[in-house]
Amino acid sequence: MRKRGLFTTILAVALIIVFGSMGFMFFKDLSGPEISVSPATGKVSASTTLKISMEDPAGIRSLVVGIRKNNTLHEIYNKHYDSYLPKRIAEVPLRDAGQRQGGFELEIRATDGSMAGFGQGNTRTELINMRMDNQPPRLSLKNLPPNVRRGGAGVIRYTTDEEVSKTGVLIKDYFVPGYLQKDGSYLCFFPFPYTMTAREFKKSIKITAMDLAGNETVVPLNVMAFERAFRNDKLDLSDNFLQVVAAKLKHLAPNAPDPLRCYLYINKEVRAADSQMLENLKTDTSAAMLWEGVFLRMPRSAPRAGFADHRLLFYKGKQVGDAYHLGFDLASVRNDNVPAANSGRVIFTGEQGIYGNLAVIDHGLGLMSLYSHMSEIGVKAGEVVAKGQIIGKTGVTGLAFGDHLHFGIMVGGKEVTPLEWIDAKWIKDNVTSRVGEELLK
Repeated sequence: MRKRGLFTTILAVALIIVFGSMGFMFFKDLSGPEISVSPATGKVSASTTLKISMEDPAGIRSLVVGIRKNNTLHEIYNKHYDSYLPKRIAEVPLRDAGQRQGGFELEIRATDGSMAGFGQGNTRTELINMRMDNQPPRLSLKNLPPNVRRGGAGVIRYTTDEEVSKTGVLIKDYFVPGYLQKDGSYLCFFPFPYTMTAREFKKSIKITAMDLAGNETVVPLNVMAFERAFRNDKLDLSDNFLQVVAAKLKHLAPNAPDPLRCYLYINKEVRAADSQMLENLKTDTSAAMLWEGVFLRMPRSAPRAGFADHRLLFYKGKQVGDAYHLGFDLASVRNDNVPAANSGRVIFTGEQGIYGNLAVIDHGLGLMSLYSHMSEIGVKAGEVVAKGQIIGKTGVTGLAFGDHLHFGIMVGGKEVTPLEWIDAKWIKDNVTSRVGEELLK
């Protein structure tokens, strides 16, 4: 009797454990997967592909996406996964959804891989109000076609008829962003690359805008483009010069087997890497103009080299390379003070390849000035500087062999001639009169 009672007790405990375990397995997870959708603007077009991210510790079992209308779900995506991964991203194109212009309700049902619901898993349902928009944005220029010269810059002011996610100027495949201003218009400063002819530039420049639904407008931008002549120089590389370069800058080409190939590597590979670094700075810019008036040139300085001077490099009578000089070389007394050409925010300081000690100042809207070969830098990244403030001293760092300042101007990540920005008449005719006085205040 006692044994039977003991057996009954053990059996009851065992059943409690079994049913308790089963209950735990069935009820420990009562929530469905976390769901997020991109783009999250609430506006889509027929060309949009939704990215639906799902996450659940028990894994993702299935996903159903559809458009709910009149209490009926029109499925546009239905997927059951063979393996229950804790994270999944599904791409759901809307091209075959058959949804016309206007609002609709998107339903997303994601089910996890848990044992809840007697093995069916937990389902989370999200209802999202969306709007189908298949109309691209319309653009309206607010100034006359800009006049631009090869190696220089221009500016346009324009509006869009709706909110946009991206807008600016395209030069072939190179994009220069426009920036929204306080009056609702956009400003875009853009370069005329020195590598393009006026004919090529006029054919390739366009203005573009993409709305929140992903519709894009790309239309030709009418500009008055003019040629500009640049100087050609022939430079003979002596063995003595090459040895001096190698002794000073060998760290930039540590694998070069001899002084000539050391110099050629620096001139080509390091120069290209430096240009890319400077181009990457274009996103670190203010959406407003931080500068005012003509840009200052370093006082009491004499020019030693100009913008886009084309240098043909010869060694023992044979051409071995070439280079373009993208800036002004300005020489004064040794270790002379270097003033900021205009007000702005310092966005880079440090040693950079052929530039040596370099400082870059952002003046807003993708307009930047650079100062290189300095013997010392007196400002730090993030510091706000005023026009004329001393930011360093001239020197011979980098690929420089005589004390001077290399002064450059960049627009939209591309170097342009500084000549225009130190010319008060050019700024008045090509910037002030086109931007509008209300945006210059």
